[in-house]
Amino acid sequence: MRYSRLSPVALRLALASVIVAAGMVVASDFAEARLGRSGSFGSRGARTWSTPAPTPTAPSAQSMQRSVTPQSQMGQTAARTTSARTGGLFNRSGFMGGLMGGLLGAGLFGLLMGSGFFSGLGSMAGILGLLLQVALIFIVVRLVMGWMRSRNQPSYAGGARPEPMQRSALGGGSETAETPETTAAPMRPGFGSAPRGRPLKLESGDFDSFERLLGEVQGAYSRQDRAALAQLMTPEMMGYIGEELDDLARNGWENRLADVKLLQGDLSEAWSEGASEFATVAMRYELKDFVVETATGRVVQGDPERLGQATEFWTFTRSSGGEWKLSAIQQV
Repeated sequence: MRYSRLSPVALRLALASVIVAAGMVVASDFAEARLGRSGSFGSRGARTWSTPAPTPTAPSAQSMQRSVTPQSQMGQTAARTTSARTGGLFNRSGFMGGLMGGLLGAGLFGLLMGSGFFSGLGSMAGILGLLLQVALIFIVVRLVMGWMRSRNQPSYAGGARPEPMQRSALGGGSETAETPETTAAPMRPGFGSAPRGRPLKLESGDFDSFERLLGEVQGAYSRQDRAALAQLMTPEMMGYIGEELDDLARNGWENRLADVKLLQGDLSEAWSEGASEFATVAMRYELKDFVVETATGRVVQGDPERLGQATEFWTFTRSSGGEWKLSAIQQV
């Protein structure tokens, strides 16, 4: 049996289409929904590039990925080390900037130029071989990303859920809570060289504000209410969240968040720097998180009936006597 040969131009266009389509499917499948898209960004004053102190809710946190706060030279070195260790695959720049970006950069360029990774493909057998390779890459990446997601999903193993925000978790049962500097987690190498500010006492009303802001921020994001979001977060955070809303709008989508409920929360750190005050709180909460097509309401990602969970560090800031606003989100 003889196989008909495709022209070089047709072959290259066909293979390019296969690779681009596979990359788009994988990127879409693993795009994180939810406010912040599972990234770590924002500012925590002088502690921006240090790791929040561990809490019973969240024993560790990712280092910051995006911030307008400059890093020290030591912080830059540590950040480069962390980036090299993680390989950059799960950074906020997205999956297309990692494995598929390299594949498209090397393979697709070589394909279009008639050399490189795809050189020597001129028969039907070569095309089938390439399709098999793409399928294998797709399957492996799905398995890896699914494993990473499952690691970040907390479970209760049938036990009772803990009470929401533990106001006295670090304060010995009093109505105020003060960050005990002696129990803070040790700084990672290269971090924490900046002044760490003065310990700050929080009142019960502050924790009420944090729990309220959790729901209000998620609700405004779900409604794509930029005016409300601007009142609830710092301008820096509004810039990052605005980018996410712009991405959704370009696709004709809306990220709906519903039934947000705090399951457990406790104070990690609270401090003041000059006229500014900061508080970092670990929060585990549940919500319904799904993406719909704006024009039709058709669900394109997630399950409107399924309650998921997330655990994050949220940092709030205010001027003395002012209202708390969201200034950073960090993943566990």
